[in-house]
Order: sequence, then C-alpha cells, then structure tokens
Amino acid sequence: MRPTVLCIGKLGDPAAESAWQALGSKYELLEFHSGTREDFLANCRSGVYDAVVGCYRSNGSTRLTGRFDDELVDALPKGWKYVAHNGAGYDTVDVEACSRRKIAVSNTPGAVDDATADVGMFLLLGALRMAHFSITALRAGNWLGSTPRGHDPKGKTLGILGMGGIGRATAHRARAFGMSIIYHNRHRLPPSLECGAEYVSFDDLLARADVLSLNLALNPATRHIIGATELARMKRGAVVVNTARGALIDEDALVKALEDGQVGAVGLDVYEDEPRVHPGLVGNQRAFLLPHVGTYTFETAREMELLVLRNLESAVDEGRMLTLVAEQKGLEWALGVKEVGV
Repeated sequence: MRPTVLCIGKLGDPAAESAWQALGSKYELLEFHSGTREDFLANCRSGVYDAVVGCYRSNGSTRLTGRFDDELVDALPKGWKYVAHNGAGYDTVDVEACSRRKIAVSNTPGAVDDATADVGMFLLLGALRMAHFSITALRAGNWLGSTPRGHDPKGKTLGILGMGGIGRATAHRARAFGMSIIYHNRHRLPPSLECGAEYVSFDDLLARADVLSLNLALNPATRHIIGATELARMKRGAVVVNTARGALIDEDALVKALEDGQVGAVGLDVYEDEPRVHPGLVGNQRAFLLPHVGTYTFETAREMELLVLRNLESAVDEGRMLTLVAEQKGLEWALGVKEVGV
C-alpha cells in the first residue's frame, strides 16, 4: 500500500503546487484546504485520516485547525509520524505534545533568513530615521511636517538576541552600515560564524545596545523575555526591532517605555496578539510598523514551501526529516536526522 500524506492549507507557489502533485506518483494525496478545527478533529476521529503518515502544514493553516496543541495531537491517528511545518517559527505546534507521541516536526530555517533580515534592516533604519513621521506627513500634504531628526546607523552598536541564521544575516547587513555587533545566545558561536561579532551576557547586551534586535524563537522560556525590567536596563532612547515573534516582548511594558522615552523608537513586524496591534503602538509615530511580512516575497515563499515538501518526502521515504526542530534533535527515536544546506 502506498503511503498517504495530507496537505493542511494551501500551497501558494505554482512550482510548489506542482511538486505536491508530483508526489502523487508514489503517495496517496489528501487535502484539507478549507473547514474548521471541529471538521479536522472529526476527520481524525472518524477514520478519514487513519492511513496518513505525515502532513504538510501550511503557514496559514492555523486559521483552519487552530494550534497543533495537546487536543489536536492526541486526536491524530496512531500511524501519523511527521509534521512538516511551513515557517521558521513553530510556536503554533506543541512540540512537547508531538514528542510524547513520537511525531517528528520540521520547520524552515535557512529559507527565511535573507528576507527576514532584509525587513529587519528596513525596520531598523525606519525607526532610527523616524520614518513614520515623514511618510504620514508627506501623504497628508504636509511635506516634512513635525518629523524629528533621526539617527545614522554608522557607529551604533547593534545588539542581537538570538544569533541563528536570521541573526547572522542581520549582522551581515548591519556591518555594511557601519554598525558594531554584539550578541547573546544560549551558547557562544564558533569564531567562523561570529565574523567579528562580540559575545556578551544578556545584561551586557541590554546595557550596551543602541539598537536591540530580537531574532530568537518563542517558547515558554522566552515569552516576555523583554519586559519592563529589561527595558529599564537599556540605554535611554534605544531602539527595539522585532521580526521574530510578538510575545517575546511584553507589549504593555514596551508601549509605556516608548511613551516615556526610555525606548526612543521601535520597528516591529510581529505582535503579541496578531492580527490585533496594541493601540499604544498604532497611535505612536515613533513606532514603525509592518503587518508580519518578514517572509512575504514570491521567492522566499517558494523556497519555504519546497523545503517543507522535501522534509515530508525525506521523512516518508527515508524516515528522517531534513530540518528537524531543535527540541527534537537529541531524541533517540528521531535518529538519522540529516542536516542540509537550505
């Protein structure tokens, strides 16, 4: 019997859609393109998905099924072994629940690095230059309006919290603008990956950064890693940039720090309660805001979708995922994980 795989949500790129259809030469293909969480759970419990061994989980599928949480993971058929998730961040998948079921989970590191770092630099420059003031003034017919003078990036210190692929891509771009790079990670990088960046403690990162860039994963340990206490430790007037996950920052504390001048400006692509944006951010002209578009390009979307499909195919054919999530890499049942350049 041929393996059965499920696509949850839709593929947006024609090349990726063709690659999915091509898998029909060796797998049975099922699709859940529309419906509700209740519909999905009913399919799981009624036997519709009994033959499924793994799924492609699209970036927007949370709108259909909700989070892959305890309830949903427990409802998956016994033969379901793989979740190939589209996204570098995977906070919408309960990895702990999947691990209890010995379900392997992959994400899309590497594929998102350049596009996210590009947006990060756009936000960094926009925040430093107080771009929201001048953009809105111009469109309102007021030319420069009340735009305050901004700051140059040259000579400033960029503090990167989370020096993974996106963090390193951000550092590479920031060097071209004359910025010095310091960073904090759980572990120091080898010199070949630091490229001259200075490894510092978390406290030193906060104290020394003119611009703080958040480039780490959201999990229970990192939720609100930046709150009122951390913001108070930063230089007065420092800039905060976040392209990772909104809940890394306590937004109420950020708004207060922005209003009282402790934070000089922010550049944000992600928010704590998306798609809702804190009114204190929307109403503050020193907040340079984007609607979570870090990877929203044709090229990056294609690369991400194709990587997810490669993960699913490798899992089904070889029993190993190409880009297994970090939490599962040390688990014995997930042996044979193959790391590849993406």
